[in-house]
Amino acid sequence: MSNYRKKVPTTTVTRDMDVLSKPVGNVYETVRIIAKRANQISTETKHELEQKLQDFASVSDSMEEIFENREQIEVSRYYERMPKPTLRAIEEFSEGKVYYKNPAKINTENVH
Repeated sequence: MSNYRKKVPTTTVTRDMDVLSKPVGNVYETVRIIAKRANQISTETKHELEQKLQDFASVSDSMEEIFENREQIEVSRYYERMPKPTLRAIEEFSEGKVYYKNPAKINTENVH
């Protein structure tokens, strides 16, 4: 399990988009990059959680077994308390950990 809970705020933080979008030069493209990374994080986290919960899956679960499985509950709570994918993506972007490129810009720059 990752270390995001220590670094990334779990609540909304006001950000200066002019500063955040400086490396890209365009606020809208910055938002698009962050949104795409947030979707990637969400998909990765969902896949990771599903794998962990499969360990607890049983073909013949009774109602008592479902309610008594503390380990499964703890795994679920851990993922519920994690920062939202958007907050994690913003943090990664602001730290320069997100690689991005715009193929349309690359093609127009090489046309000369």
